[in-house]
Amino acid sequence: MSKRKDYISWDEYFMGIALLSANRSKDPNTQVGACIVNKNNKIMSVGYNGMPMGCSDDEFPWEREGDELETKYPYVCHAELNAILNYDGGSLQGSKIYVALFPCNECAKAIIQSGIKEVLYLSDKYADLPSVKASKKMFDAAGVNYKKIKMSRDKIVINFGEEYI
Repeated sequence: MSKRKDYISWDEYFMGIALLSANRSKDPNTQVGACIVNKNNKIMSVGYNGMPMGCSDDEFPWEREGDELETKYPYVCHAELNAILNYDGGSLQGSKIYVALFPCNECAKAIIQSGIKEVLYLSDKYADLPSVKASKKMFDAAGVNYKKIKMSRDKIVINFGEEYI
């Protein structure tokens, strides 16, 4: 018997972890997850967009428009920042981060400062925003590589039924 041929790639695996983490987000509009991986393909940390610890996601706003203090924007921690802050070990120097959505400028600063050297993402739908342009400018200056990755499959199904174990 030979080994399976339809196993997922490392990129599919780590992006899958990022997307699965995104499902923890309470944001009704945008769910983003992040997965940080070291050079040995070991997961260092994960995160998703959500309210900071101690700030109830039932009491803080999820609105996208209106008075700024009544929107989610001043409060929500992005997935990349949460993944960096969730890391409970030593250095993230030389690691890479998988994220569905290209990082904003605030997350780009945290990525650079933490020592992450590669950003792999699925979508750059906000490429024309100043915050994303600033991210790319900072990544280029700091030597952080970024790459849009294309998955070889459209979906991975996770089944929790005992018959699959």
